[in-house]
Amino acid sequence: MTKFLMAAAAALALAACNQPAQNAASTTSTAVASDAPYIVAAVADTRRPDTDKQRDAARHPAETLAFAGVEPGERVGEIFPGGGYFTRLFAVAVGDQGRVYPTIRPDGVAGEYETPILAVAAQYPNATMARTPYDALAYPEPLDIVFTAQNYHDMPITEYHLGDRARMNATAFAALKPGGVYIVIDHAAVDGAPVQTGADALHRIDQATVRREVEAAGFVFDGEADFLRNPADPRTASVFDDGIRGHTDQFVMRFRKPG
Repeated sequence: MTKFLMAAAAALALAACNQPAQNAASTTSTAVASDAPYIVAAVADTRRPDTDKQRDAARHPAETLAFAGVEPGERVGEIFPGGGYFTRLFAVAVGDQGRVYPTIRPDGVAGEYETPILAVAAQYPNATMARTPYDALAYPEPLDIVFTAQNYHDMPITEYHLGDRARMNATAFAALKPGGVYIVIDHAAVDGAPVQTGADALHRIDQATVRREVEAAGFVFDGEADFLRNPADPRTASVFDDGIRGHTDQFVMRFRKPG
């Protein structure tokens, strides 16, 4: 019996050592590994263009999907889908029983990549375009995840007329199922920097400001990750500056709707 118990303990210890490591900066485990088969399949999807694949080293798609806790069968609303980089990944990760809603405003103005995202959505049967104001988000069914990457900072720029970010957060909260998550990724500004509202903005935003605004909508902070951090970025130049473009210091935060 003693030998049996010792062997069992050793097996348990070995199994624990073989578990996927959680990101040290994440305060809450999502119980999703970045090497989950459906995440691996999403990154390996042959429909992804080379331009997307070339950005993978900087954007860490597998880690991002794992941090978001995405799983097959889930419903994902993606605010500001851009050229569809994450739309493609989510569509494969949630599978045939899941649904992705890339979200653009009803007018689909220039700068929001209307034509490319429509073409991307057409490639994936489980991707359905959502045409809704960003500060009045509305979807045909409750969501498991609301996701936005590198665009929260655009909301306050007056020339863009994107709407009120407090209402965007509130309607994202309303769109989620109880327990659903809101993922915000963006270019970090200098700590304590005021929100920039003009066309000459650096396209960055203070992480603490975003957290405060999102929590004000009723969300509970649920973790952050450091896989997009770059301490070499002084956070004082435009994200489009040739010296830093594609390598900015970015924060990754997860918020949860209580319930």
